[in-house]
Amino acid sequence: MNKPAKSLLPEGAKARQVYLSLRDQIADGRLEDGENLPPEQKLAELFGVSRVTVRRALDALAAAGLVVRRAGSGTTVRTSGQPGKPMAMNLATLMPQLVEMGQSTTARLLSFSYGAAPEFAASALRLAPKGQVQIATRVRSTDGIPFSHLTTYVPAAIAANYSENDLATTPLFKLLELSGVQIKDAHQSVSATLAGPDVAEALGIAVGSALLSLRRVVRDVNDNGVEYLSGLYRPDMFRLDMPLTRVGDGSLRHWEPAIGKPPGEPA
Repeated sequence: MNKPAKSLLPEGAKARQVYLSLRDQIADGRLEDGENLPPEQKLAELFGVSRVTVRRALDALAAAGLVVRRAGSGTTVRTSGQPGKPMAMNLATLMPQLVEMGQSTTARLLSFSYGAAPEFAASALRLAPKGQVQIATRVRSTDGIPFSHLTTYVPAAIAANYSENDLATTPLFKLLELSGVQIKDAHQSVSATLAGPDVAEALGIAVGSALLSLRRVVRDVNDNGVEYLSGLYRPDMFRLDMPLTRVGDGSLRHWEPAIGKPPGEPA
């Protein structure tokens, strides 16, 4: 699998909107490999912009390797050679999947330091104000393609049990357990954000690209916070799945998350 070429967003806010909309449709499969895009004039009408704006967006998509433009034959989607099926994490079996992901992917350590925990991390971990933490930023890749930018905050008393080199070569969950931490559970929230310059460079994507934003707090059996994670994920390379089950009777029947039940098992 080849690493997709880096690209810059096209000039102009409207051209960027067209670019990002088409790129997302290609990434999630709504526009398939080999499919011809509508002519420039039709796209201009659909997006309510000029043909010049559409042309800028299509040129940027071509530079990113997502489409092929040929005179006389229009613009064709090209996903062959691009990242394959997104890595899927099922919320019903999240913790063991995180451990497996750490073992089946590679990580590159970008920064490593100790310092006072930022207020948001100290609050989430229930540390004293200015409590000391280890702060590390890594980029995780699969088949040589970066898909996540991860910054972790671990209480210094725990992090003292492993080195910078350990963190560069061993999944953090494993290091925590080797340090004697007995992980009980985690709370995770998911939102969306845009890639800033540093993250975009690390992930090999355009500045302003949409990213999944994850915040996760991991606790041990004594309910102490042992890790705060701020993760940014490429949506074309990573997704979160949630199994649902139908419960209740009559007018009260509704969908409910089937957390704790592995995929395929009856709810």
